[in-house]
Amino acid sequence: MKNFTFYAFFTLLTSIVSFPACQQTAEKKPERPKADLEKTVFGALPDGSTADLFTLRNAKGMEVKITNYGGAIVSWTAPDRNGKYEDITLGCDDLAGYLKGTPYFGAIIGRCGNRIAKGKFTLDGASYTLAVNNIGNHLHGGIKGFDKVLWAAEPISGEESALKLTYLSKDGEEGYPGNLKVEVVYTLQKDNALKIDYTATTDKKTVIALTNHAYFNLAGAGKGDILGHELTLNAAVYLPVDSTLIPTGERRPVAGTVFDFTKPFKIGTRIGDSDEQIKFGGGYDHCWILAESKELKLAATLSEPSSGRVMEVLTTEPAIQFYSGNFLDGTVIGKGATPYQRRNGLCLETEHFPDSPNRPEFPSTVLQPGETLRTTTVYRFK
Repeated sequence: MKNFTFYAFFTLLTSIVSFPACQQTAEKKPERPKADLEKTVFGALPDGSTADLFTLRNAKGMEVKITNYGGAIVSWTAPDRNGKYEDITLGCDDLAGYLKGTPYFGAIIGRCGNRIAKGKFTLDGASYTLAVNNIGNHLHGGIKGFDKVLWAAEPISGEESALKLTYLSKDGEEGYPGNLKVEVVYTLQKDNALKIDYTATTDKKTVIALTNHAYFNLAGAGKGDILGHELTLNAAVYLPVDSTLIPTGERRPVAGTVFDFTKPFKIGTRIGDSDEQIKFGGGYDHCWILAESKELKLAATLSEPSSGRVMEVLTTEPAIQFYSGNFLDGTVIGKGATPYQRRNGLCLETEHFPDSPNRPEFPSTVLQPGETLRTTTVYRFK
């Protein structure tokens, strides 16, 4: 009788103890945070149309805000060595700030990024005259380039937060031939990288060279200059320029010069050098030639010692322009009513060579009807 009682008690106890365990296995596992995209109104343009602001988020906590006015990256948070996220790009608080005029803060640049000498080029014997807006040259698409137009915007559903922007640049816009259809997709990836995919087609032979003009300060936007940042450029050759910053056509080795960033070097160490090229740009404003590959490759690594932030730039483009913010002068008021002073930010613009339409020896920027331009750049934080 005692044995039976003990057995019955043990069986009952076992069923009670095992019951919650069965319940636990039946419960659903908590879902991982999903990519998130939020849309808000950014402001009104003079013609009454509305620009929107799209906030892309990933599960790690990175946040990128993009407006369809100029396709501009308005803000971008990245973690420091302690995991604290902070905005690391220069920009404005609202659309009104961009409408007053900025030096291309975070914008999509086109049709042709960088400079075209005297705003002229010839294509199949036909001469084209573009808008001149920089020391007698054409710069970043002209007076009303892609940075100053309203793009159609469409969120893309998926595991990663993505935004597709499209724009039709009509034949003759800023002097360029052909009706050009452009698509730019921003994807905030799971590994704290922002991928930018550019696509374009035309109905008439034309030239095109797209890029993005984000200004970075890895210490935090508005927190001093970028002279203490350390930069590595995977390029053994750069393009010297004339006094108007147009390439001379020479390809000059960086070895033994202030343009050698093949190993990490603090930007401020040699930026005041007496080198003629530094004087022409008021600092660095030059194009470095990358490996001859159309595959995605590491072009640059930027680090900021005080925060511990490290950013890698990967691209399919043949070159990268390093601009050290030499022409910022405090007249543009940025986020938080901060006047952006000289060298408060730097740009790493993946690109084709400047003045390519006038240089047949440079990689071609010509796009034919029936062809599709495809290029990708990734900014990845470690």
